[in-house]
Amino acid sequence: MTEGEFQLGADPKAQRIVVAMSGGVDSSVVAALAVRTGAEVIGVTLQLYDHGEAVGRAGSCCAGRDIRDARAVCDRLGIAHYVFDHESSFRDQVIDDFADEYLAGRTPIPCIKCNMGPKFTDLFKLARDLGADCLATGHYVRRFDGKNGPELHRAIDPARDQSYFLFATTNAQLDYLRFPLGGMAKPRVREIAAEIGLGVAAKPDSQDICFVPDGNYAALVKKLRPQADTSGDIVDETGRVLGQHRGLIHFTVGQRKGLEIGGTPEPLYVIRLEPADRRVIVGPKRALAVGAARLTGINWIGGDHAGPITAKVRSLAKPVPARFEGDQLVFDAPEYGVAPGQAAVLYAGERVLGGGWIAETERAMAAA
Repeated sequence: MTEGEFQLGADPKAQRIVVAMSGGVDSSVVAALAVRTGAEVIGVTLQLYDHGEAVGRAGSCCAGRDIRDARAVCDRLGIAHYVFDHESSFRDQVIDDFADEYLAGRTPIPCIKCNMGPKFTDLFKLARDLGADCLATGHYVRRFDGKNGPELHRAIDPARDQSYFLFATTNAQLDYLRFPLGGMAKPRVREIAAEIGLGVAAKPDSQDICFVPDGNYAALVKKLRPQADTSGDIVDETGRVLGQHRGLIHFTVGQRKGLEIGGTPEPLYVIRLEPADRRVIVGPKRALAVGAARLTGINWIGGDHAGPITAKVRSLAKPVPARFEGDQLVFDAPEYGVAPGQAAVLYAGERVLGGGWIAETERAMAAA
């Protein structure tokens, strides 16, 4: 695709594009590029959680200031802008799930749950109700029409690629979606914003989960689920008690800092959490080696693929060679930092094949 391509019909002026607008530079440039096509453009913002405004901190995608920024951009571009209150569904589908996952000893990824729920499901309905021919977002991924339907591909800029967070996109959703920034580098996006005179051209990117702008996940979980702060034992793989913890919500698989255990012959890492007994199991790094993972909620995108695949088990990890057997993802070499609750996303080169949620892991034989 060329820069900012929307893949519209033969007569763009007869088309209507709804743009999901967060108030940031990415979605603002998407709206500007949509206007350039000649189609009718409508900006839509979902008010999900206003914590950013409450703490007076910019960069939270659902904050009141961001809604004002989105409206200002739409005014500048001369397009309509609508704000819809979806705070209730966001709390039910994302925030409560986030707290419950931590309570169950898993590592949640709320951004994926948000895409699966309020952002795509709710926005899709809104866009269709508005008579839109497509829904455009500021995600850094690419969409191509393949022989079996639309395909999802990684962004040109690997530093900005967001394909990991979109593995649960359905084929029907992908058919309706457009991602005009996937073929651009972020500096180019800011250049376009500056050229147009958008006030958000230099606005910082959001770095945290929008509803936890201070990054203190444990404090939020404790507020929502007071029982999550119950203390317990830190033990090694033999069950020997090495220390005490202040609550499982302070730990994730692969974590080393915060254990406050001294006098051990080698560094210790969190290798497992046992919520029923409130225990944190620790061990040496080799104990983190995983040979396979069982996946649930598996979603496939764009049809079959018979060749080699790679898998990505964390958003910042590099895809590694693997194979898929039933619901088991088997790694060619031991993989580290694989935690229940996270997503495993599968690739064939640059194409996203789909993925699923890591339910449990199997220790690599070499590390047993």
